[in-house]
Amino acid sequence: MGIRIHIPIALVLFSTFSFGQLKGRIVDASNDYPLEYATAALYDQENGRLVTGVITDIEGRFSIEELKKGTYSLEASFIGYTSQTVRDIRLTRRNETVDLGTLALSIGENQLEEVVVEAERAAVIHTIDRQVFDAKQFQNSQGGSATDVIRNIPSISVDGLGEISVRGSTGFVLLLNGKPIQGSPSTLLNQLPANAIERVELITVPSAKYDPEGKAGILNILTRKGAVDGSFAQINLRGGFPSIERYGNAEPHQRYGIDGTYTFRRGDWNISLGANYQRNDLGGRRVGDVFTIIGDTLTRFPSDGERSFDELNYSGRFTVDFTPDSTNTFSLGFYAGKRSKDRTADILYFDNHAIVPLDGEERVYTLQYFNENLRIRRGDFVLGSIDYTHTFKNRAMLSTSLLYEYTLLGGPTTNRNLGFPDTNIVLQDEFNTNDNPLNGIRFQADYAWKPLSIGQLETGYQYRFLDHTGDFVYERRNNTTGVFELVPEFSSEVDLRRSLHSGYVQLSGAKGKWEYSAGTRMEAMERDFELRDKTNTIDTTYVYDYVKLFPSVSLQYTSENNTRLKAAYSKRVERTTTFKMNPFPEREHSETLEQGDPTLRPEFIDLFELGLTKRFRDGNSVFATAYYREVENVVNRVNTVFNDTILNRIYSNVGRATSLGIEVGVELKPVKKWKNFIGANLYRYRIDGTFDNREVGTEAFVYSINANSTYDFSDTASAQFTLNYLSDRNTAQGEDSRFYSPNLTLRKTFFNDRLTATLQWQNIDMGLLNTNEQRITTFREGEFFTTTNYIYEVDMVILNLSYTFNKNKDTSRFIDSEFGKREF
Repeated sequence: MGIRIHIPIALVLFSTFSFGQLKGRIVDASNDYPLEYATAALYDQENGRLVTGVITDIEGRFSIEELKKGTYSLEASFIGYTSQTVRDIRLTRRNETVDLGTLALSIGENQLEEVVVEAERAAVIHTIDRQVFDAKQFQNSQGGSATDVIRNIPSISVDGLGEISVRGSTGFVLLLNGKPIQGSPSTLLNQLPANAIERVELITVPSAKYDPEGKAGILNILTRKGAVDGSFAQINLRGGFPSIERYGNAEPHQRYGIDGTYTFRRGDWNISLGANYQRNDLGGRRVGDVFTIIGDTLTRFPSDGERSFDELNYSGRFTVDFTPDSTNTFSLGFYAGKRSKDRTADILYFDNHAIVPLDGEERVYTLQYFNENLRIRRGDFVLGSIDYTHTFKNRAMLSTSLLYEYTLLGGPTTNRNLGFPDTNIVLQDEFNTNDNPLNGIRFQADYAWKPLSIGQLETGYQYRFLDHTGDFVYERRNNTTGVFELVPEFSSEVDLRRSLHSGYVQLSGAKGKWEYSAGTRMEAMERDFELRDKTNTIDTTYVYDYVKLFPSVSLQYTSENNTRLKAAYSKRVERTTTFKMNPFPEREHSETLEQGDPTLRPEFIDLFELGLTKRFRDGNSVFATAYYREVENVVNRVNTVFNDTILNRIYSNVGRATSLGIEVGVELKPVKKWKNFIGANLYRYRIDGTFDNREVGTEAFVYSINANSTYDFSDTASAQFTLNYLSDRNTAQGEDSRFYSPNLTLRKTFFNDRLTATLQWQNIDMGLLNTNEQRITTFREGEFFTTTNYIYEVDMVILNLSYTFNKNKDTSRFIDSEFGKREF
C-alpha cells in the first residue's frame, strides 16, 4: 500500500522538476566568427525574471542545463554588438534539449548592465582590430570625466599639462559612438561625464573603413544605450571639498557639477535629452629658470608664481530616433553649448639679470618685475546631424550620415609686466584677442554587401569640408598716451579651407581558427591656407594637395588552448590644424611666444603590430603587443630666441620619428573579492631630423604604468586604488620629467542600487610625495636653456552622487563635435 502511494507522488514531483537543456552558438553576423565571452541570459517569459546566465566558450557555444518545464526568452549580447532576443522557448518534455542554433550579432550598440551573470565581465576583451574596455571596472572615474576613465588603459598616459597620449603620441582620433570628431580630444574627454560611458574601444591599427587620420590610432568612446520601451532618468551630482593646498593662489578653487539624462522610448520612437554643467578648477604654481645667449650677453630670468585653471562647461543635447520597421532607422541630433578655460599665470621674475661676458660674473643690470597674465579660451558651438540606415532582404546594409557644425572660437590674453614690489608701476601692457568662426561639413555613406562565402565585403565614401577663418589682433599700450596701439608683426587674418574625398573597400572574414581583414582607402586632400596682415602688405595663399592610398591588413589565429595571435598593419595620416600653421606669433605669457608654419606638411605614419592574448578558465588573463610606428614629417614644437627675455615656440616638421615598444597587461584575481588590472607600455622613441639648419637627434626609453586594484567589502561597498605613472621622456630639444598620480575611491550603493555614492581622494600626496608635478626642460647649445616645474593641486577630495529614477536601460544616443573641439 505504501508503495502504491509513494510512486505516484514521486512521478508527480519528477514530472514537475525534471530538467531540460538549452544550447546554442553566438557568432559575428558579418563573418560568422565565434564570439567568445558573449553573454546568454535566460529569462522566465511569464514574469521577466532572470533565471540564469552563462558565458560562451572559445567556439561561441553555450549550454544551460537543469531547466524546469516552462516558457523562456533568451538574450544574446556581447560588448560592441547589438543584442538579440529569442522568445517563446518552450520546454515541455522531460530531459528535453532545445538547440537554438546560431545567433548572429551585428556590430552596434549594446547595454549589458541589466544582465546579471555569475561569470564576471572582463576588464578588457580583445578582438581582431581592437581592445574593448569595460568602463564600469574603473570605479575611480565615476562622477568624473571621460579622461578619468581612459587613464586606466595601458596604452594611454596623461601628463602634468593634461595632454593625453596613446603609446606616447598625442596624435590620435577620437570617436564618439563611432562618429569622428575634429575637435581637441582633451576638450571632449574632459567635458563628457564618466557616468555616461559604457565602454572604451582602442583601435591601434585601424582598418580601411575608418578615416586614416591619427598616427596613434583611434579611441572610440561608447555611451550607454539599450532597447527597452519605457523611460529612463538619471541625475549625477559632483562636489569638491575645499582645497587642502592653496599654493598661494589668489582665488579659491571650485569643483562641482551636475549632469542628467532622460530617455523616452515607445514603439518606433526613441527620444533623448541630456544636459551637463561642470566647474572644474585646478590650483597650482610653476617654478622656472631660463637663460638666453645673444652675442656675448647671457640673460637669466628665474621665476616663481601662480599657474591655475578655471574651467567651465555647459551644454545640452537632443536626439530623436525613428525606426518604422526592422529595415529602416532614421536619427536626428542637435548639440549646443559653451565652454571656457581661463589660465592664470601670475609670475614673479625675482632676479632678472644680464652678464657680460658670458663666462664673467659682472652684472650689467638686475631687475625684479611681476608678470600678470590671463589667457581666456572660449568656444560656443552648435551642430546637427541626420543619419539613415537601411537593411536589405539579402542582409546587405546601407548607412548614411550628414553632419554640420558651426563653432566660434577665440578669447583674449592680457599680459602686463608690473613693477615689484610696487605693482602700480606699469612697465608693459599688452592685449591680444582672436575670433575664429569654423564651419565644418561631413557626409559619409557605407555599404555592407550581401555576405559572401569568403567573408563580408564593405565599401564606402566620405566627404569632409572645413572652412576656418581667424582674425588675430595684438595691441600694446602706449605708456605715454595710454592708448592701445596695433602691433602689426603680431596681428593677422587667416583662412584655412580643406576638402577631403575618400573611398574604401574592405573584406573581412573567418575560416576555421583564422580571422582576417584587408582593405585600402584612397584619399584626395586639397588645402588652401590664406594669410594676410593688418597693414595689407602681405596676402599669400599656401596650397598643399595630395592623393594617397592608405592600406590596412589584420590577421588573427586562435589556438586550441584559448591563445590568440594577431598581426596587423595600417597606413595613417596626421593633418595639421590652423593654429599650428599661423606664422604670426601669439603672446602666451611674459617669456613665451607661439607661432606656426604655413608650409607645415601632414605627418604620414606606418603602424605595425604583433600581439598575443591568453585567457585562463579562472578569469585571469594576460596580453602582450609589440608595435612599431614610423612617422615622416614629424611635427614638433621647437624653441628659438626671440629676444633676450622671450623664447619663440615654433611648430615645425623636424624629420622622422620612430617608436618601437611593447604593451603588456594582466587581469589578476587572487581571491573572489579582490581583482586587479595592471598594464604597462614600454617603448624606445627616436627623432632624427633638422631644424633651422641644425641637426635634431634624440633617443630615449619611455614607459608608463596604469594599475587598478579593487576590493569588494560586500555586494554594495568597495574600494579601489589606482596608480598612473609616466617616466621621463625625450622631446626634440629636451626632456619632460616623470609624472605620477595615486588615487583612492570608496564606493557604496543604496536603495537597491538606485543611489551610488563615491568618495574620491585624488592625487594622493600628504606632503610626502611629488604627486601631480612635472618638470619640462628644453635647451639649444649656445642659445638658450629653460626648465619649468609645473606643480598642480594634490589631495583633492570629491563626493559624487548618482541616482537612477527607474530600472530601465539608458537608450541615450548623442552626437558630438566633429571639427571645433580640435581647434579649441
